[in-house]
Formats: sequence, C-alpha cells, structure tokens
Amino acid sequence: MTAAAERLAESLREHFHNRLDRVWVAQGQVTAELPAAELLPICEVLHGHPDFGFEMLMDLAGVDYLHYGISEWSTEEATEAGFSRGVEQATSGWFSYEDAPVQTGSHRGPRFAVAYQLLSISHNRRLRLKALCEDDELPIIDSVTPVWASANWYEREAFDLYGIVFDGHPDLRRILTDYGFIGHPFRKDFPLIGKVETRYDPEQARVVYQPTSIEPRVLVPRTIREDYRYLDRGGEGKEAGDA
Repeated sequence: MTAAAERLAESLREHFHNRLDRVWVAQGQVTAELPAAELLPICEVLHGHPDFGFEMLMDLAGVDYLHYGISEWSTEEATEAGFSRGVEQATSGWFSYEDAPVQTGSHRGPRFAVAYQLLSISHNRRLRLKALCEDDELPIIDSVTPVWASANWYEREAFDLYGIVFDGHPDLRRILTDYGFIGHPFRKDFPLIGKVETRYDPEQARVVYQPTSIEPRVLVPRTIREDYRYLDRGGEGKEAGDA
C-alpha cells in the first residue's frame, strides 16, 4: 500500500509540477495541497485523465484553523482534580462570543480550507486534496459540482457550518440549520452554548427565539477512583488473582 501511495504521489508531482503547493504520504494516504485558484482545473484532470481516474468524490469538509494547536483539556496535569474541556479558557468557543477574546493557534497561513476525499475505482486508490481559501473574512472557492455532482450537498453543508462560499454552485443554501439562523456553528469562534434558544410562549401560542440563558460552567469530575488494574504491579496494587 505504501509503495502504491508513493507512486501516486510521484505521478502527481510529475504531472502538475509547481501547480501543487506540496504532496506527501502519511499512514499510506496521499495528500495534495493546492491553491484555491488551481482547484477546479486540477480536479478536472484528476477526474478525466486515465492516469488518475478519480471518478468519485466520497466526501468534502470545511476546516477552520483559528485555534489550531490550542487545547482546553487538562488530563495528566490534573490527576487530583479530574479532567474536562474548559478547565482553562484557552479558546473563544467555549464561553460566550462577546466575553472571550479570539485567540489564534499555531497554524500559519489562511484560516479556512476545504478537504476533498477522492476515490478511483478503476485504479483502486484514494487521494485527499486540501485547498486553502485566501480570504479569511469571506472565504471563497470554486464549486466542484461540474466535476462531481455529489459535491452539491457537501458544499451546502460546508457553506452552512463554516460560511465557505462555493462559487458556481447551482443552489447554495443552508442545509442543516434553521431558517433565519445567524452565524456558522462550526467556526471556532462560534460559542458552544449558541447565541439564541427557543421556547414555547403560551401567551403568543407559538415558538419564540430569545438570547441563550445557559451560563457557561466548568464541569470537572472530583472523584478519582484508584483501580488496581492500572497501578504498578511492583507497588501496592492487587494482582489479578488476589481475593
């Protein structure tokens, strides 16, 4: 599998030369990173050229690198106090959008990207493409629906959840969130508690929207149970056969 992946990677480098930013193999998976301007013409070649033959787009997903490399989890350092997300306010999504400052992670480059998972049935191999959106304020990238019709709903999902605009999409509308929803819930600066909540108002006899009333709180388990299965065998822990 690794040899086949290396051959595919080398074929991509030879065919596209400097049109791809980089190509690498990890865990038997070939990944090619390319600029947004090259996405559609390269996808047309990958689909139609007999040396590649990627007939199927298996998946498409948006990526937000805003908090890349930042963690709110405390695990081994919090042995006596338990562990939980939100032990320390490290990102802007856990707390309310207004109260938490937007912090950037270790990623260098554009904030948004789109990842494409391609499958070639004729050659029995896969390829991952990653295209970077140049504008962080309004991420725009070409739609690949002219190449793979299956991209239609995937691109609508990425538009809905990440706010990535797919230029040339035949019907770019929200697909998962409610009518009138404001914001994009998979963006890292979108609060996990949301911005609005719904309730039934008996006086108006209808469902109404209001600002969320949930107060963010840290949930840290305080009970740490010692289990002999995980203690050092040379220490005081019980052996498996002890009564």
